[in-house]
Amino acid sequence: MTFLASQRSWLLDPGLLKLVHQCRRLIHTEFGVKLHLTEEHLEQQLADYARKTRSSQLTRTWDTLTEQVPHLKIAEPAEDEEGVKRNNRGQVIAEERKVVGETDAEGDASRPQRSKRIYRGQVVG
Repeated sequence: MTFLASQRSWLLDPGLLKLVHQCRRLIHTEFGVKLHLTEEHLEQQLADYARKTRSSQLTRTWDTLTEQVPHLKIAEPAEDEEGVKRNNRGQVIAEERKVVGETDAEGDASRPQRSKRIYRGQVVG
């Protein structure tokens, strides 16, 4: 516990603590997640939510905090081979990978293969 306290000595500065509280409040408002100052990976969680947010205010507050406490700058997560991750409302969308060489009945590789539909014992559409 003393190790954690020595790492978070920067939280004793009232100006920095105010910025952290503002980030926590904005995260709670946008994502509905309540972060506590005693959490083990608080810095990582703050950085993750600041990266996912749509709020410019949270982004500005996090940037101000990281300018004043440089060790809070955590490396960006690795992006996929296209260089851009698709996301919806801040959450990364898992994409299905296309299998090379797989084609459907017409020879078109871009469309996924459809399964047979059976209704009352008869194959339909």
